[in-house]
Amino acid sequence: MVDRDRIERAMGEIVAAIGDDLVQMRLEETPRRVADMYADLFSGMDADPKDVLATVFGEEHRDIVVLKDVPFSSICEHHLLPFSGVAHIGYVPDGRVVGASKLARALDILAKRPQMQERLTDQLVDAIYEAVHPHGVAALLKAEHMCMSLRGVKKAGCSIVTSSSRGTLKTQVGAMNAFLTMVSD
Repeated sequence: MVDRDRIERAMGEIVAAIGDDLVQMRLEETPRRVADMYADLFSGMDADPKDVLATVFGEEHRDIVVLKDVPFSSICEHHLLPFSGVAHIGYVPDGRVVGASKLARALDILAKRPQMQERLTDQLVDAIYEAVHPHGVAALLKAEHMCMSLRGVKKAGCSIVTSSSRGTLKTQVGAMNAFLTMVSD
């Protein structure tokens, strides 16, 4: 649970620490707005992505299924700045398929936590693998990190690409190549 009151008090301290004054009309509502924003940005803290993946359908489709170009945003745990991009998620069903929206929802739950992109990618793949029990699963995430674009090296426009895989998409080169071909179109 996000403690909105505590965030509001902390934001008042931050505004004072940077040399501004909350009494100014333009900043009066800022702490509340930030608390509301954090409640949304970190709403995945108390949610389990496996819960949304629990609804599956019996289906004999045995070839790879890919959900491409799923937009996502998260918050870098090191600087509390956003990173955003797209995810490509693929799995090889084992007699059961999951709704495409459930894959996107699982990604959103995991992204709405302080994160590292590498961990987010692994957590997504693990959640699908454990909840859906496919033959294999893989994800490829590509994102721009504001902590790299706005501060530090200030290299706007570059992306970090991460991948993770389990099962046949990890052990069978042909299966992984099929996934990579499908997401590169």
